[in-house]
Amino acid sequence: MDKPTVLITGALTGIGRATAFAYAGQKARIVVSGRRAEPGALLADELRALGVEAEFIQTDVRFDHEVQHLIDATVARFGRIDIAVNSAGTEGQFGPVVEQTTETYAAVFDSNVLGTLLSLKHELRVMTAQGSGSIVNVSSTMGSRGAPNVSLYVASKHAVEGLTKSAALEAAPFGVRVNAVAPGPVETGMLSRLTVNAERKAAFLSNVPLKRAGTPEEIANAIVFVASEQSSFMTGEILRVNGGKTAS
Repeated sequence: MDKPTVLITGALTGIGRATAFAYAGQKARIVVSGRRAEPGALLADELRALGVEAEFIQTDVRFDHEVQHLIDATVARFGRIDIAVNSAGTEGQFGPVVEQTTETYAAVFDSNVLGTLLSLKHELRVMTAQGSGSIVNVSSTMGSRGAPNVSLYVASKHAVEGLTKSAALEAAPFGVRVNAVAPGPVETGMLSRLTVNAERKAAFLSNVPLKRAGTPEEIANAIVFVASEQSSFMTGEILRVNGGKTAS
């Protein structure tokens, strides 16, 4: 594909940001989105400095009209959407189930689940009409297992994987693929917030068979592969990239 148009939500930090730079390396045309205007504009400038066409569109994926605008503006700018990476999300408030509230539930599920649903809704609207496209949702190792004190995050990522599989079945007749990449521990702000300090982080990572966290770039490479024609017979699948965490 000659210079595909790639849309990335949650692109301002971590895995989303690394994915934007991975696609810049492929000279794709890139639209990045996120909630914060200034970092978004700076990211678009960084991408353009690498010689690619790039735009930032400020978007809060919790709101249908904003996601619709994001998709329509991307098509207006580049004519189509070939690849969409839905990485916007939050870990929410850590703590036991008995401490969770309707507010903490909404804070996680509105971003992680509703945001993914709305992104899929509008991306598929375009891709099914054009008869091609590839979508990659970002899940987590916690999308297939449980863990204490992160119940809402775990539940939300289980939901993302369910949405991925259902959307894949709906989109397949139109030549559109929908998959997910599920990272394990990755060197991002979320890992620092979860582990609190260096000692706890070391203990946490000791349970990873490869004995380390992944990098955002490693996850971005997996996303690029899953979205590409190199995985053209893959849809409705969850690629787990976690240093062996789910091997046993």
